[in-house]
Amino acid sequence: MRVPPFRYYRRFSQISAIFVLGMVVGSIMYNAVFHMGYNVLWQNNLDMRMQIEQYQKDIQTLKKYNNTSTVIREIKLRTEDSRAEEDTAELDPVTLKEIISRMSSDLEPMRGRSMFDIDSDGKLARLLLDGKIYTVREKEYSVRIRTMLVMEGVLQIWVEISPYKRS
Repeated sequence: MRVPPFRYYRRFSQISAIFVLGMVVGSIMYNAVFHMGYNVLWQNNLDMRMQIEQYQKDIQTLKKYNNTSTVIREIKLRTEDSRAEEDTAELDPVTLKEIISRMSSDLEPMRGRSMFDIDSDGKLARLLLDGKIYTVREKEYSVRIRTMLVMEGVLQIWVEISPYKRS
C-alpha cells in the first residue's frame, strides 16, 4: 500500500493549524473579558454589602438614640491617598474595604457616646487605632489617623492606610 506524499496535505495542515490557534486565542480573550466583568460585579456586590451593613448599624443607632441630639449616631471612615513615596503602589479597593470594615467594628464602642466627651474619646480612638496593623490577604497594613471631626451626630475619621514595613 502506497502512502501519498505529505506535500499534498501541507496547505490543509497549515489552514487547520491557524484555525485551531484562532480558537485557542479566541477562547483566551473571551475568558479574560468574562473574568474582568465578573470582577467588577464582585466588587460592586462587596460595596453594596458593606453599605447595607453600615446602613443597618446606622438605623439601629438612630432608633436607639433618636431622642438625644448630642450623641454620636454615625461613624464614617474615609481614606486618604497614602502614596507619599513614588515606589508604593495604590492599594486594592477590596483590601481597603476590608480594612475599613475591620476599623468600623473596632470603633463601634464610640457609637452612643456624648459628642462633648470627644476629647477623651478621640484620644482613646487614637491610642487604639493609630499605628494599628491589620492583616488582610496575608499582607500587613498600618493605619494612621489624620483627622477626626464630629458634626451633627456624625463622627468622620480620615485615615491613611499604607503597607506595613518591618524595621
